[in-house]
Amino acid sequence: MGSEPGGRARLRAYCAHSGVPFSGRYRHRGIFVSDRTDFFTRLGDAPAVLVTVAGTQGSAPRETGAWMAVFSDGVIGTVGGGRLEFDAIALARQMAAAPGGGGPAQHRRFPLGPSLGQCCGGVVTLHFEAVEATDLPALRQRLTNPDSPVALFGGGHVGKALVRLLGRLPFAVHWIDSRDEIFPPEVPVNVRCEHSDPVQAAVADLAAGSQVMIMSFSHAEDLDVVAACLKRQRERGDLSTIGLIGSKSKWAAFRHRLEARGFGEADLARVTCPIGVPGITGKEPEVIAVGVAAQLLQGLDQG
Repeated sequence: MGSEPGGRARLRAYCAHSGVPFSGRYRHRGIFVSDRTDFFTRLGDAPAVLVTVAGTQGSAPRETGAWMAVFSDGVIGTVGGGRLEFDAIALARQMAAAPGGGGPAQHRRFPLGPSLGQCCGGVVTLHFEAVEATDLPALRQRLTNPDSPVALFGGGHVGKALVRLLGRLPFAVHWIDSRDEIFPPEVPVNVRCEHSDPVQAAVADLAAGSQVMIMSFSHAEDLDVVAACLKRQRERGDLSTIGLIGSKSKWAAFRHRLEARGFGEADLARVTCPIGVPGITGKEPEVIAVGVAAQLLQGLDQG
């Protein structure tokens, strides 16, 4: 018998350590694992030193709470790179090699000046602690923060490119399409796929606060999803963003059709079309996806 594919074996190990049943229903969740998932999985087999940004003053490369896990044979995550991270890794490995398997937790203060060869000008305080498999329950609670919800309608070229980007970002993605077998066999762990026909029926169950991005294969479907989102906004007002892929001329046509369905100016003002940050003019799916991902991150910061 051949060996199990790497992504599936990795997922099986994660499920075993997490107490989550492993079955075929997780087939979309095997290859693009997050740093957090990778850390939890590896910690089940080997100890590490967890390095966390405990505080900052002035300009600093990462925010308080950012972390990296230092294993004997690798590093997961980052506290900012450069000489700061290089020295932090060296200190973590010294700590791991100390008698007693790491010793007590400690804080270290790093001025980001000439002594580190960095010119940020601020100060970073790092917290070093030895961790092992028995610490997993507490670490899961501590390091697992709620991700911001994104609803993505459309599994075409741009949708697939966007999902690949969002897989490494702090979003919980609900990916929806009306077509069978449109989703790839493996997707990031923060992505949940749903087949919905009619596609707009999924709007009612979107997470409150969702940033909605609409890019289906059909203008008719796009229109139905926009209308369903506007109806939900009238009733609940709990969607953060309604974004529609397309040109200004597409939006002009949609405006007339939505007005014919009874939506007024205040409703239509809730829709952003085109989507993506200004200034990115490329038409390639990956280029469009970068612009849309940047817009979603702006929404995250504003929220």
